[in-house]
Amino acid sequence: MKKRKRLLCLLTVLLVFLCQLPPVCAQEAEEEDADRTQSPYFYVESEEEGLDSFPLKNTDVRATIEGMIADIYVAQTYTNQGTKPINASYRFPASTKVTIHGMQMRIGNQTVTATIKEKEEAKEEFETAKSEGKSASMLSEERPNVFTMDVANIMPGDEVRIELHYTELLTPVEGIYEFVYPTVVGPRYVSPVKDDTGSRDEWAGAPYLAEGVAAKDAYHIDVTVSAGMPISSLSSSSHDINTDWEKNTRAHVSLADAADYAGNRDFILDYKLTGDQIGTGLITDQGEKENYFMLMIQPPKRYETKEIPPREYIFVLDVSGSMSGFPLDTAKELITNLVSGLRETDTFNLLLFSGDSSQMAARSVPATQDNIEKALKLIREQTGAGGTELAPALQDALQIPAARDASRNIVVITDGYLSGESEIFELVNQNLNKADFFSFGIGTSVNRYLIEGIASIGQGEPFVVTDEEEAAETAERFRTYIQSPVLTDIKVSFEGFETYDVEPAILPTLYAEKPIVLLGKWKGEPKGTVQITGTTGGGEYAQSIDVADALNGQNDAVGYLWARKRVERLTDYGRSGEDSAARKEVTQIGLDHHMITPYTSFIAVLDTVRNPDGDGTDVDQPLPLPLEVSNLAVGYRRGSEPGIPVLAGMLAGGILFAAWIRKRDRIKGRK
Repeated sequence: MKKRKRLLCLLTVLLVFLCQLPPVCAQEAEEEDADRTQSPYFYVESEEEGLDSFPLKNTDVRATIEGMIADIYVAQTYTNQGTKPINASYRFPASTKVTIHGMQMRIGNQTVTATIKEKEEAKEEFETAKSEGKSASMLSEERPNVFTMDVANIMPGDEVRIELHYTELLTPVEGIYEFVYPTVVGPRYVSPVKDDTGSRDEWAGAPYLAEGVAAKDAYHIDVTVSAGMPISSLSSSSHDINTDWEKNTRAHVSLADAADYAGNRDFILDYKLTGDQIGTGLITDQGEKENYFMLMIQPPKRYETKEIPPREYIFVLDVSGSMSGFPLDTAKELITNLVSGLRETDTFNLLLFSGDSSQMAARSVPATQDNIEKALKLIREQTGAGGTELAPALQDALQIPAARDASRNIVVITDGYLSGESEIFELVNQNLNKADFFSFGIGTSVNRYLIEGIASIGQGEPFVVTDEEEAAETAERFRTYIQSPVLTDIKVSFEGFETYDVEPAILPTLYAEKPIVLLGKWKGEPKGTVQITGTTGGGEYAQSIDVADALNGQNDAVGYLWARKRVERLTDYGRSGEDSAARKEVTQIGLDHHMITPYTSFIAVLDTVRNPDGDGTDVDQPLPLPLEVSNLAVGYRRGSEPGIPVLAGMLAGGILFAAWIRKRDRIKGRK
């Protein structure tokens, strides 16, 4: 009896405390459903039959890599297991460098090939088909690495198969090729705004399965690597794989364990070739309307120099809720290696951010052992909580007084689970004269669009660390990379070979041993030479390529790769915004090359009216949380106190416990 009285007293105190909470917390709770279109939220399975019955059943990924070009087919199968027609939306990721140029939809024994149309026209056609009761599907790009598949009028018992065709260019770094297939879109934190004009990313409000809840679909990945020369090593840091060899120049890779769910982390396959695999080469493609070429240039070996100027490093470390646990532990290991490897002539600072930010010192300090220990102690104290406000953190970093006579480098370390990438890219673009920007993505399913965008605009290099074991190796790669530029003042000229629309138009400084890749168009005869010049630490550099020696033929992939590179320059990373001329050109490129762009979408419609009543149920398909990402990535709400959810949980648990005690006592009394 006394125990029950004490328990009831505790519950009463908790209840009184919660009743005294500021009105803003209650208001947030009331507005939770309304805010779901702006923030990720947990998926709760309905008990009503037919309302959540269009699950993704199976994903098959088949990739063939020939040289540097990956050709990828992805087939996703869905089934309507309920009793009502379904309209559904499903989000999935892709590489930031991918070109999606083919789509088919199959329902039962009917197959329709999708056509490419301007985005608004495709949306209008999709809504018309939906209202008329026709089965339809539409694929749209939300950003270069996130796509939305919408389907309408999927009848009970229907099995729907959507097949997509991708092309991607793989660029080796220091002799290592890396093929990455992202499998899941990580949750994105949406910053609150005072005046919501509706321009924020609606897809960011995707539902997620809770941590530890297994997805019900099967995932299969098969990759064939055909190198044309011996493959010296082939491995995956993300999944257990089986490898079947065909001689030593061709390998077939598949997932080793079907029971190990593959769809909650990026699939990463690394391989290295024997010999001078990153040789200079020219590939030409003669198309029906235009001709395309791809030029790959082998840079010189890294020049080691002892005359390295002093550098200032500002490490901007994400300690938000989505970084809690494994990602933050990995980030701690990474930054420990980065800071510990600084030279005494360097200076550094540490800025930690989540909903707000704090920095180690008012200005950067010398990389002495005492200062390094101070930074490491501060890092080890972090546990991860709050939102992901990177833009204000970068602004704070840029406001730190610059070290005199030192090259400033801002190093961002994050999983990238935020939705306002364009604001970050604009900020980096506006401050290129103040610093170089480098980015480290931490985790198994990072936002590579953000990580690659920061580095691309900031004249740096992106790095991705998937586990603690990679931290030391990646830190060493970063130090080697940044301390010795390989080739500067690069110029490429074409003599006797008429070229135009060459991408990229401006070549940056090369820090690492990776090839230069140019894509463009040509006309006339494939003859003449390509001249490459530049400056290395050891002096002048020059190289000449004979166009007549180029690999000629019908290679459609080159045209797709050029189109993707052109669209990337015009639209990616916030460089041109909504410029009307750029939008018009990108739209036309999408239509000409039958490919997805920010302004073109695929649309497929079955002509048969299958749902004349039009009484479909809208379903937003849930995504699994990425591996090692905690519920804090979804459950955090800006403005709420961290202790309040815990107390509320204690109250709920206490009430249930008290009820159980009363029930137990009643049972004992009856006995």
